[in-house]
Amino acid sequence: MAHETPDSPPPVTPPRRRTRLTRRGRLTLFLGSLLVLAVAAAVLVPLLTRETKTEETARTLVIPEGRRATQVYEAVDQALGVPAGTTASAAPTSDLPLPGAAKGNPEGYLYPATYPVTSATTPKSLLRYMTDTAGRHFGADHITAGARRNDVTVYQTVTIASIVQAEADTGTDMGKVARVIHNRLDRGMPLQMDSTLNYALNRSTLDTTTGDTKLDSPYNSYAHKGLPPTPIGNPGEQAMTAAITPTPGPWLYFVTVAPGDTRFTDDYAEQQRNVAEFNRNRGGGG
Repeated sequence: MAHETPDSPPPVTPPRRRTRLTRRGRLTLFLGSLLVLAVAAAVLVPLLTRETKTEETARTLVIPEGRRATQVYEAVDQALGVPAGTTASAAPTSDLPLPGAAKGNPEGYLYPATYPVTSATTPKSLLRYMTDTAGRHFGADHITAGARRNDVTVYQTVTIASIVQAEADTGTDMGKVARVIHNRLDRGMPLQMDSTLNYALNRSTLDTTTGDTKLDSPYNSYAHKGLPPTPIGNPGEQAMTAAITPTPGPWLYFVTVAPGDTRFTDDYAEQQRNVAEFNRNRGGGG
């Protein structure tokens, strides 16, 4: 091993030389800096200027309780901005989820509700949405059980509910109207409901003439016993509830003599007096 002597001077560290860039080096560094700034700007500018994409705000289409299929079709045409008749033409080819008893006719299954509508909505997609919704509601266990309890099918229950929806003057009358329908069916009596005639004639009126009751139509519940072949409109939840749980009572007749005044009875003579009062209130028509 080598030994340092005390008299040896400490090693001298040479001074550091500051690195100096040549003119060419400075130019290269400057150009590199410009390239970095250009890349950063290319990334940043789109972030600052690109508009944020937002989802289309859906509009709404409201289908009220009791509307007929023809009225629903017209409302869909208007909501989607398509030519009149487009939705009616699309219905038979829309492969709608309907019970076999409906035979492809969606009447009664265009469920009344509020539906979202966008530019992508088509008549077929909207009709499927409505019938899917009806299937979920009408396929519920309590509906099936109620239909069985009343010795009718679910489809017949929808038909009863559609008549209830059209005939009842108030929500509280629905259960009584449903009871009149069931009582008449049980006794083999014709329903004699003006609403079924109105459906056959594509009208809405309180005035039914003797001539109307002679109409040759399966929807003429004066001439034909039992239920009409299809529902006569699209009932809501309240009418369906009334159809499966009719109010207990013996009633066979009813008439709304004035708004909010519907009278129910099982006595034909009393019904005739009530009808006479209705006619007086209507100015003697009938």
